[in-house]
Amino acid sequence: MTVDAHLHLWDLEHGTYSWLSDAVAPINRTFALAEAEPQLREAGVDRVVLVQAAGTLEDSAAMFAVAAESPLVAGVVAWVDLLDPDRVGEQLDRWAEAGPLVGIRHLIHDEPDPDWLAREPVRRSLAVLADRGLSFDVIGVLPRHLEHAVALADELPELRLVIDHLGTPPVGSEPGEWGRLMGELGRRPNVVAKLSGLTTLGPSDRASADDLRPYVEHALDVFGPSRLLFGGDWPVSTLATPYAETMATTRALLDPLTPAERDEVLSGTARRAYRLP
Repeated sequence: MTVDAHLHLWDLEHGTYSWLSDAVAPINRTFALAEAEPQLREAGVDRVVLVQAAGTLEDSAAMFAVAAESPLVAGVVAWVDLLDPDRVGEQLDRWAEAGPLVGIRHLIHDEPDPDWLAREPVRRSLAVLADRGLSFDVIGVLPRHLEHAVALADELPELRLVIDHLGTPPVGSEPGEWGRLMGELGRRPNVVAKLSGLTTLGPSDRASADDLRPYVEHALDVFGPSRLLFGGDWPVSTLATPYAETMATTRALLDPLTPAERDEVLSGTARRAYRLP
């Protein structure tokens, strides 16, 4: 089985996505599951996890509506207002009733405050997630984001953290702070990292398997295959490569592993991290 643990959908007629602009013109349109399905089948993907793409209730509700209609969807990483801890439980109840809620994400990299994750209301809300057995996806674009993830992993050891896009490695440069912080995160057993969004990195915004190999090898060293999971990041990844090429790049990076280790990255870790049915 292969699980793509990071797939986005959006409908511009019924939702607002402020980060979509002419700067990413090829993906500044509606993307539905029907468009992704043949590409997923061709790549051998059996199940997907839908991941929020906007900090709105409308975006999450749309994902649950798709999940209700498609057996392809194994889980949804939704959005709730983490700045309102007194109502987080109520929002989580709503999503749990709507469908297969497996985690929560917030676009922390779009927040002007790099210390947003350290705010007291956010920490209180994340404690509620931990109590409910839900994961939290962290988009670590800046070293500061990863520093807060380390602190959060220590403060809430019952909360499963999923580091999206491998913490945004500095493709084309020395690992530096990214390498050190990923090592710190690798020492926290409640943290896993996602091999997603990698082909769009680097100076040319298009990275090959050779470009990515040093960073993936480091991740394998510090996390091991049983704490890494695959995500295609469709359709954002299409800014660099078609889905089939994204999958081929991932398989090339995993080629040195044993079949059992590859299975962990391609399905086992996702099933455990998100508690997929």
